[in-house]
Amino acid sequence: MTVLKTIRGAFDLRRPLARVGAVLSALALAACQPIEMGASGPQTGQSIDPSQPVQVALLVPGGTGSADLDWLARSLGNSAKMAAADARGATIDLRIYDAGSEPGTAVAMANRAVAEGAKIILGPLFADSANAVGNAMAPQGVNVLSFSNNTDIAGGNVFVLGNTFDNVADRLVKYGVRNGKRRILMVAEDDTAGQVGARAIERAIRSNGATLAGTAVHPLSQSGIDAIVPNVTQAALSGNVDAVFLTANQGAVLPYLTDRLADAGVTSATVQMMGLTRWDQPSARLQLRGVQGGWFAIPDTTMKAQFDQRYRAAYGETPHELGSLAYDGVAAIAALVRAGNRNALTTSGLTQSAGFAGVSGAFRLKRDGTNERALSVATVRGGQVVVLDPAPRSFGGFGF
Repeated sequence: MTVLKTIRGAFDLRRPLARVGAVLSALALAACQPIEMGASGPQTGQSIDPSQPVQVALLVPGGTGSADLDWLARSLGNSAKMAAADARGATIDLRIYDAGSEPGTAVAMANRAVAEGAKIILGPLFADSANAVGNAMAPQGVNVLSFSNNTDIAGGNVFVLGNTFDNVADRLVKYGVRNGKRRILMVAEDDTAGQVGARAIERAIRSNGATLAGTAVHPLSQSGIDAIVPNVTQAALSGNVDAVFLTANQGAVLPYLTDRLADAGVTSATVQMMGLTRWDQPSARLQLRGVQGGWFAIPDTTMKAQFDQRYRAAYGETPHELGSLAYDGVAAIAALVRAGNRNALTTSGLTQSAGFAGVSGAFRLKRDGTNERALSVATVRGGQVVVLDPAPRSFGGFGF
């Protein structure tokens, strides 16, 4: 058996580690502006005096000795600083703590931050650390905005800012139903991430009135994938399936799986292919024959491009893809503070129904600790990314 090289994906129950001038006034003014104030609700978290500086603690995965984590830590810290500097009408006292990659270190830094006056915690990144920090902060009445995308840790005083499988699955299935793709065959890895992704797809299918036409689960090996290809092919080409939805979370799976399916005649030319992960990253994926014409979800790229340009001009390097989460978190807090909201850091303030216009598009936090993010539906044509359906700019509108 040849085992596929495992490349850690964007979702892991223990370690959700993703892939690795003038100020542009449009970004500074538009990013994370609250569209409206939400209704009052349960008050968990710290009340503040919005006329005074608000102390925000940022926990970054620095101090591990890992070059990739150090880059991510820099990106989160620098992005948060940019947001604090852009916070017109609000004063954010941002303090950055190296929280490493282990729960114990993260909890120690969170306790230190609160002892030093922090009213809210941004971070940490890893799900187990965020869960531990949430438990430690709950008795102190402090909310935690984690950079994780793991919804298993969401709830109570813990929110996840990362883009979740549920966001992606719902966006693609909803778009598919609108375009006549109601009968969906799901193909998933048998690891933790694949099964979490599979459950997200199943929820999206149910909530959007589609039909799960079948499920194929494969091990993370070439022989495991080879074993399911005949059955997937038979089902996909039977005339009873409108789309094939792949979790393909592990980096080595997508190239091999789509190539083997293409060999068998299963491409978007015969049945619509859909993916839970980014089919445009890394860029080498754009040349894969099996992804041509497939659907996947991406953030709104307009504001992100402006943000990246600002960041490079200020810091001389490209930001890590997750860096914008720190900008969004700080800027959302600043927007609520600027609006004079004493409950800006409480559950009722953070979960205002209209959400925020963030760097990567509109987003809002939900009372269950999860989030909703506006996403575009994209495809690959001739090795180029083409947006089929742009991300909505606000909630309650088309696409949500």
